Amino acid sequence: MTTPTAGRRWTDTAQRYLSRTTPVVPPIYQSATFELDDRTYRDLLESGGFEETHYTRFANPTVSWAADGVARLEGGPAAVMTSSGMGAIATTLVSLCRAGDRVVAARELYGDTHDLLVRDLPALGVRVDLVAAADLGAWEVALEAGAAVAYAESLSNPQLRLLDIPALAELAHRHGARLVVDNTFASAFCVQPLALGADVVVHSATKFLNGHSDVVAGAVVADPATVREVQRRMVTFGTCLDPHAAFLVARALHTYELRLGRQAETAATVAGWLDGHPEVDGVTYPGLASHPDAAVADRTWRPGRRGAMVAFVVAGGDERAARFLRALGLVREATSLGGVETLISAPHNSSQFSYTAEELELAGIRPGMVRLSVGLEDPAELLADLDQALGRTRITRSG
Repeated sequence: MTTPTAGRRWTDTAQRYLSRTTPVVPPIYQSATFELDDRTYRDLLESGGFEETHYTRFANPTVSWAADGVARLEGGPAAVMTSSGMGAIATTLVSLCRAGDRVVAARELYGDTHDLLVRDLPALGVRVDLVAAADLGAWEVALEAGAAVAYAESLSNPQLRLLDIPALAELAHRHGARLVVDNTFASAFCVQPLALGADVVVHSATKFLNGHSDVVAGAVVADPATVREVQRRMVTFGTCLDPHAAFLVARALHTYELRLGRQAETAATVAGWLDGHPEVDGVTYPGLASHPDAAVADRTWRPGRRGAMVAFVVAGGDERAARFLRALGLVREATSLGGVETLISAPHNSSQFSYTAEELELAGIRPGMVRLSVGLEDPAELLADLDQALGRTRITRSG
């Protein structure tokens, strides 16, 4: 028994149904492989198979469409999509480092990135030293000893400290290192690290780039030669992105500016409301005058854009913060961020769950700290939900 199309080339049938004109929405090339011809064989021999489409682990038209969109957002010449944000980070660092090399990285990092740096890279013979992201003096001392890579987040997770990208880029380049910046939290809506001197930008495209909490993806943006090196390791490690996931990211980029604009506007409202609230022991938001890096934001970020992430400390510590999270209704207690829905979590048992108590303290993650990713809900409804949850879990303070 044969299938209905057995013995007949797909293209023979497809010609009956393919549109004569170009579709407005690019199709999803949900195919693992493509037919080989003489051009493809030449490309395999000359470039390793990266210029022609022959196998989706190497390249795919839909995935390339998404990569082009991310590159344009970041103002970069080239980009490659990966299977996750950690796929982007790990593949980039392994591409840029060899055994015997050294990485100087910010201490304030996403938990899994921290694990990669302190556990996995040393096992591969790469030395890693951590410094405070805002301490340029410490960066200089560390980089003077020699490094292949300086690594940091443009807006740290979850402390929301800003990186002085131009200053760090100058230090890194002076001492022969390349600067890799994770721009997930700030996003290109707020800052373009490549324009400020960074060499490579990495993203968890799961977050603001996709913005709908339905895709796991990553991206690497850099010069074409660096992107090609990352792409080679992506092929070897299998950290490629599925075409359908890439389609969802590319589609989401059409509403990127609209989404981020509304989310940032609401985040500023929420941060201002939380600031000085009697049940809150501190608020960190780049748009507040009290932010320790406000001058860096004014100098390096795009005017009037301060992002959609808010961090604050619930009075009473982690136990009270846990009760506060469970008392919320509209705001959802979940990991991840950057979606159209407002999400909240406590870093000590989510994004930084692997940190020791000492590492949490060194990273500036205080007891009771929560991380809020502001979505597209009505601002008044968000404030009402936060207010009722703080009220229901109010503590009695002595004195």
